Amino acid sequence: METLILSCGTGGGHDAACAAVKQALEAKGHGATVLNPYTLRGGQTANAINHAYIALAQKAPSAFGMIYQLGNAYRRLPVSSPVYRLNRWMAPLLEDYIDRNRFDAIVTTHLFPAEILTNMKRRHKPVPKTYFIATDYTCIPFTEETDCDFYIIPARELEDEYLARGIPKERIFPLGIPVQQQFSQDEDRDEARRRLGLDPEQKYILIAGGSIGAGQIEQVVSLLMEHYQDSAELIIVCGNNQSLYQSMQKEYAGKCRVLPYTTQMADLMKACDLFLSKPGGLSSTEAAVTGTALVHITPIPGCETRNMRFFSQNGMSAAVTSPKKQLLDACDRLLDDAQKQRMCQNQHRLIHPDSALAICDLMEREFQNEEGAPKVI
Repeated sequence: METLILSCGTGGGHDAACAAVKQALEAKGHGATVLNPYTLRGGQTANAINHAYIALAQKAPSAFGMIYQLGNAYRRLPVSSPVYRLNRWMAPLLEDYIDRNRFDAIVTTHLFPAEILTNMKRRHKPVPKTYFIATDYTCIPFTEETDCDFYIIPARELEDEYLARGIPKERIFPLGIPVQQQFSQDEDRDEARRRLGLDPEQKYILIAGGSIGAGQIEQVVSLLMEHYQDSAELIIVCGNNQSLYQSMQKEYAGKCRVLPYTTQMADLMKACDLFLSKPGGLSSTEAAVTGTALVHITPIPGCETRNMRFFSQNGMSAAVTSPKKQLLDACDRLLDDAQKQRMCQNQHRLIHPDSALAICDLMEREFQNEEGAPKVI
């Protein structure tokens, strides 16, 4: 089975979900190609889309929230969205790419490629079976105007929200958000600490702002440094935000560990006693899969607000909307072993640890049904 996996570089979560699906498919002997479809028009187009999102999320999160609310309002109108209309111009390029390459299935972890595929279908162009993977704990604006064969949603508890938006029940599969295998692997804290060179007796607090280094990280670190200066060590992950990394290095070098983008997030989550992060759908799922006590801080208004609400209402995270007033109390509570254990139990009850494999199994079944007989891979 050959699969095309589509993403869009607006934040690292969509790409991380792509990587997880690719890893699962290849582990079972299938082919998988990951593509940002906007690169078909040239690197400048793809970069412009990526940079516009990142700049807005980092520098003007309230404006991002206003755009999200406008999307929610617009979806009530009986006309296609501007997002759908803008993606029309990508359809011929993706159609040509699919024609030149044989694929048995297409996975998308982002709304924009789903809009492109829907444009193609409505122009009666042949498209392989399409799988839309939602990477947030809500039905984001304009999902309902896409036409995919399967909608992989994060949890069964969200099914009614998708049904209310007109997604057919038979197309909804609550298989979770896929994370890479290293997050799902069962191992204890001591082993992760050994690999990272961390003290097995020390308490560690991990702080991250996602791949783009968003959130009020400076304020959060300042509060934690003063409160835990003698009782815990901080590990700060700045992602791709170079200015944040440089300012953190200048201020805290020698006082705590400051990292740029890292491929060791699975080990860091497993090794640390507490993880503070903005509520991205992917990073929150990764934390839950590893069984890490989680504090959500400074969400980007919109889907991250809904992620935080889903996690906190189900006892899977502590929601902090005002770091000055709420942060230290939330951290103190979760550094208590009994509180942490209850949170981890809730995480394991609601979050699918092997989502990528479950998605792969679904794709294999559909592929075999379509072919009429099981294939030897």
